Amino acid sequence: MRTKWKRPFTALVAGGLVAGLVACSGDDPGSGPVDLDGKRVGAMADFAAGTPFRATEPLDFGILYNDHANYPIKNEWLLWSELTSRTNVTLKPTVVPNSDYDQKRSLVIGAGDAPEIISKTYPGMERPFVASGAILPVSDYLDLMPNFKAKVEKWGLKKDLEALRQDDGKFYVLPGLHEAPWQDYTLAFRTDELTRLGIATPKDWDEVYTALKAIKAAHPDSYPLSDRFEGKALLNVLGMTYGTAAGWGYVNATWDEKAQKLEYSASSPQYRAMLEYLRKLVAEGLLDPESFTRKDDQIAIRKFANGESFANSATAQNVVNDYRPGISGIPGATVAKIPLPAGPAGNLITGSRLENGLMIPAKAAESEHFVAMMQYVDWVWYSEEGQELVKWGVPGTTYDKDASGKRVLNPGITYAGTNTGAPKHLQKDFGFAGGVFAYGGPTELLRSTFTDEEIAFQEEMAKKTPAPLVPPYPFTEEERERASLWETPLKDYANQSALQFILGDRDLSTWDAYVSELDAKGRTQFVDLANSAHQRYKQKNG
Repeated sequence: MRTKWKRPFTALVAGGLVAGLVACSGDDPGSGPVDLDGKRVGAMADFAAGTPFRATEPLDFGILYNDHANYPIKNEWLLWSELTSRTNVTLKPTVVPNSDYDQKRSLVIGAGDAPEIISKTYPGMERPFVASGAILPVSDYLDLMPNFKAKVEKWGLKKDLEALRQDDGKFYVLPGLHEAPWQDYTLAFRTDELTRLGIATPKDWDEVYTALKAIKAAHPDSYPLSDRFEGKALLNVLGMTYGTAAGWGYVNATWDEKAQKLEYSASSPQYRAMLEYLRKLVAEGLLDPESFTRKDDQIAIRKFANGESFANSATAQNVVNDYRPGISGIPGATVAKIPLPAGPAGNLITGSRLENGLMIPAKAAESEHFVAMMQYVDWVWYSEEGQELVKWGVPGTTYDKDASGKRVLNPGITYAGTNTGAPKHLQKDFGFAGGVFAYGGPTELLRSTFTDEEIAFQEEMAKKTPAPLVPPYPFTEEERERASLWETPLKDYANQSALQFILGDRDLSTWDAYVSELDAKGRTQFVDLANSAHQRYKQKNG
């Protein structure tokens, strides 16, 4: 199959995930009043959870496609032809580079030009589009998605989704659904250096500090720790284990368990303690200050390969694809992820079982093919058959199953540390296991592409405690408009100030003045509004 890709768009326009599975506690999900007359062309009359989907006539659906530089999109991928062969649906991607994706997504939604399926949307990213009516309240249509509903029920995900309600009781993003919490991001260390220096694997952030000090003493010209993701990965995991939110996981409001109310994240004692820790690392030459400002992560990878750093933020694929090949020229060098260090808030991992998902533009509901499109989305992204396809590919071509039922990658194909050196790559050459399609699903499927090393890592991580979720505080339309006046300026100033505190451009002794500056930007008003919304939510939902 040859698909004519729609290239990135140039329209200029201005631009939150599940607001809740049900309108009120105990209601049946998807029970909203909807009119589907005239919208069933191509749909299956007997579509159900666990049954294959195949449109009754050939259909085309557009998809906003997040193109990753590590496996750029190709017309000839087997993924496309196999999806069409199985479902009678051809996808027409609007291709957007990963670096521009968030901005471009906002532009096309605001312009009313978004294709039927808007991929790669994380919880909260939908909120700017809710009040305008540009995005479909997908919770009204869950009866068209039997696989989604079945997983929510089977895995007990209602509480996970509850925290993401909008004030109207609806939700506007279809999230990736995981059977259990899991954590990939952590630190990877040069384990040969830890062994040489007699350092045990650090179990908490104090032990990380001690390990970095020892490495610095042995290599005075090095910055032992770096973050290839502009500090956002390091801040994210530190925030989680310090009992706050930072980096990729930053949100303006977090829960104060002792006070039983929401507090502003970036002015909390936990947030300050986290900044103090990072400032200490930078001041003592243990953390590369360029981690927070450089845009090119290849510089951080090269420094790791050259022995200029000995630890870096990492996922399992970062270790396999970047760090191990990079240090291959250093005799005896080894690298591995360490279990996420515990912090002052406890031995925690992420508590959410939701991942990035999909939005549907409101105008899609006007199409005569709307029901078929929702069935297609449900099968590809939420059925176990569809999830296996987009992750592993085609039996007999990209993989097979052994006598025990275990999936085994074709020996001529490499992926995630399996069959290293094989001539073909599962993502680059076939299009499978990509971030637009392959996320969520049963833990067995999630782990099916993991190496034995990564499975052992995940088993260790599963012993940790899931971090508590922030309670819901859904805003009304009027409150959302007010909150939007404060949220972005507050977040931008908090991030700017965090960088100054970490790098020493501003002393932490000015903390009280910093909090006052946040107040001048609406901190108190925002937190009061959020707590008021939370109390209203509790009264309505118990």
